[in-house]
Amino acid sequence: MLAMNVVVCVKQIPDPAAPQSLEASTNTLDRSGKLILDDSDAYGVEMALQLVDKAGSGEVTLVSMAPNGEVSGLRTALAMGAAKAILVSDDALKGSDALTTAKVLAAAIKRTEFDLILAATESSDGYTGTTPVQIAELLGLPSITFAKSVTIDGSTVKVDRQTESGYDEVTSPLPALVTVTAGVVEPRYPSFKGIMAAKSKPVDQVTVADLGLSDLGTAGSGQTITKVVDAESRSAGEIVVDEGDGAQRIVTFLENLKLI
Repeated sequence: MLAMNVVVCVKQIPDPAAPQSLEASTNTLDRSGKLILDDSDAYGVEMALQLVDKAGSGEVTLVSMAPNGEVSGLRTALAMGAAKAILVSDDALKGSDALTTAKVLAAAIKRTEFDLILAATESSDGYTGTTPVQIAELLGLPSITFAKSVTIDGSTVKVDRQTESGYDEVTSPLPALVTVTAGVVEPRYPSFKGIMAAKSKPVDQVTVADLGLSDLGTAGSGQTITKVVDAESRSAGEIVVDEGDGAQRIVTFLENLKLI
């Protein structure tokens, strides 16, 4: 059976359980502290490990972009069983938007051999949902989104793609990029042996210059966050006491809102 080499795009994010703050100069999320593996990316790592195990040979490579040489989240994924990681860390990337991030990750992915790229449908701290398909476009690859199951048949990837009414059966030639949903698999917990082994697994840290890129970060982004304000508090709702005319009063209320 042919080897299966899978690249997984993983994001290291500030711990959602900890207090968050914004960078005063850019109004972007402060990422200067310890970062953890985004929960949504654990599904892609697990899916990749299972595909490699089923193939019988190959390996899982992680690709990530994070400040300050942060590897805590990567070590978690390495402890799950990934073989190695590529980390892009450079002060020049501060303030990067989704497209810039895609350009950086695509350039990093080119540094390794792969048959398949996996990613979460969106990150837990950004929610743009655009970066993976931008990576596919930059690499000239087909992409399939919202996969609830992924199987490999020779040189073809078969996906059940989640939709509002069920799922579509989609196939694509390899190499390809697939984004997975949270229900695609159940991620394993890193074992003590895996945690110890992860400390010695290679993490190739590269810079913007190594990737041959320029005009990135805030200067290269197509968007600027000019202001962040608290969301307006909601006003109290109207309580309808049903005295025999409750249904009609609700209908009238919805008509006034032009919802019906």
